[in-house]
Amino acid sequence: MRSKNPVTKVKMALSGREVWVVARQEDVRRVLTSPAMSSSVKLPNYPLQFPVPDEVLQTMELPLVAMDAPDHTVRRRALIPELTVKRMQALRPRIQQVVDEHIDAMLATGGPVDLVQALAIPVPSLIFCELMGVPAEDTETFRAFAETTVKSDVSPEEVGSATAQMDVYLGKLVAEKAERGTDDLLGRIIARNKETGALEHGDIVALARMLLFGGFDTITNMIALGTAMLLRHPDQLAEIKRDPSLTGNAIEELLRYLSIADSATARVATEDIEIAGVTIRAGEGIIALNGSANRDETAFEDPDTFDIHREIELHSAFGHGIHQCPGASLVRVELEIVFNTLFSRIPGLRLAVAEEELAFKSHTLIHGMHSLPVTW
Repeated sequence: MRSKNPVTKVKMALSGREVWVVARQEDVRRVLTSPAMSSSVKLPNYPLQFPVPDEVLQTMELPLVAMDAPDHTVRRRALIPELTVKRMQALRPRIQQVVDEHIDAMLATGGPVDLVQALAIPVPSLIFCELMGVPAEDTETFRAFAETTVKSDVSPEEVGSATAQMDVYLGKLVAEKAERGTDDLLGRIIARNKETGALEHGDIVALARMLLFGGFDTITNMIALGTAMLLRHPDQLAEIKRDPSLTGNAIEELLRYLSIADSATARVATEDIEIAGVTIRAGEGIIALNGSANRDETAFEDPDTFDIHREIELHSAFGHGIHQCPGASLVRVELEIVFNTLFSRIPGLRLAVAEEELAFKSHTLIHGMHSLPVTW
């Protein structure tokens, strides 16, 4: 597609709706930065890839990623101070403690273990809940909400039910924090908002819901897939073990190479626009293929080769433009600590099954693994 027709019309598997897909990095970035594009899921031809009942869609408070300026600007401005590089770096000691505790448990149990259940799920879940000020006992409830709403093989009723339950829970959580005040991400957003009055109660609930989506599955799947990827390339993994300073660049290469949110970025054209010689009409839906952009031969030399030494100026794993993932710094810090700690404390880590037996997710918008059996 990138070489022959990088802007192509396709039919959505579940809805039957026709939308455009954009495959080259240059064109993906244009879609993600063009003022002629809307992110609103409430527009008629927004290319939803999983079913959401229209009555739910039209009444729900929009998450940040599905909102246009100026509303998007106000909400992002409320969130960004909580996700700065400085704040995320300050979390290092606690993240290190959580990672060490779970690796302690792995070593005490002995292999083989499922790395997804032993490390990839609990670490980001616990860190996220502490960051948000969510009771630790509610972590599994949060994860169930998040997973249901991104699967493509669940019924519209199940998605609607999960969304409604999630908003009820988050609504109570936000109300409690507004009443008593708490020193956590949500609590501080609520406190600042009492001074500015920029956000309604429902707006803060929607922000919390978006953080829920981004705070669990993305890091969980990157831990599992990234570990499997590094085990597949033992020579490069050996370099990282000898020199952990290479881990930062290795993570950027993992983000580029794996592109776990390959087709999750969608837009609707608000006016006619020409991209790569193709006219997309106002009102037509578009999916920006981040994974394809990250394998674009014109942007990356030998893009299908995994190389931890690759010089990467910019990849599309976190999106691009005003909707670029606000939690990118947290992702990078968690992955760095997880990989460096895992391979330094268990240097003999290896797969406990043949690679062809690994179980990958096939019914979600965020690519990942059901399990990763490892031993040492």
